[in-house]
Amino acid sequence: MDFIYYRTQFVYYVDWSDTSMDINFELGKEKDIDELEQLYNDLNDHLSEGVNYPGWLKGIYPVRKNAIDGVKQGNLYVAKHNGKIIGSVILSHEPEPAYYKAKWGFESDYSDVFVVYTFVVHPKFLKCGVGKALMDFSIKYSIKSQAKSIRLDVYEENIPAIRLYEKCGFKYVDTVDLGLGNYGLKSFKLYEKLL
Repeated sequence: MDFIYYRTQFVYYVDWSDTSMDINFELGKEKDIDELEQLYNDLNDHLSEGVNYPGWLKGIYPVRKNAIDGVKQGNLYVAKHNGKIIGSVILSHEPEPAYYKAKWGFESDYSDVFVVYTFVVHPKFLKCGVGKALMDFSIKYSIKSQAKSIRLDVYEENIPAIRLYEKCGFKYVDTVDLGLGNYGLKSFKLYEKLL
């Protein structure tokens, strides 16, 4: 897919030559929190009706507090189509504790690394390229911010997400326990993309 980026503060305009869907990326704002909470609930409802690849649970993760914290910390970005939020991602400099046990591409105090959290796509926009666009935005934003890499974790059975990350150039690093065994989520794969 070819992208054309126009930057106005934190707003990106994405024009795909092979589809009519335009997606704007912008820093999440307080006024977006209700819509983000609804997106999280809609996605968890959708996941509960079929194969729940990420293992997320409504009321557990993701929840309104994730949106509030991301907006407050200034690291939550929303993808909008026709003014509606269709996806979101948090790009943080704070890793999970288990990340420190892995052998990454380089040592870091995480000031020059982004960690992907709460990577969500509205269920009505699954398999439409929104996830790829969110990941491409995350990579471009990280490069513009002079980060050296992007790191993330993914539940080992989340095959669609693993395929997307690998398609975007992320490399497997290790498998760790993030302490979510009580929810049936024992092992998570760690991935990194060097920039």
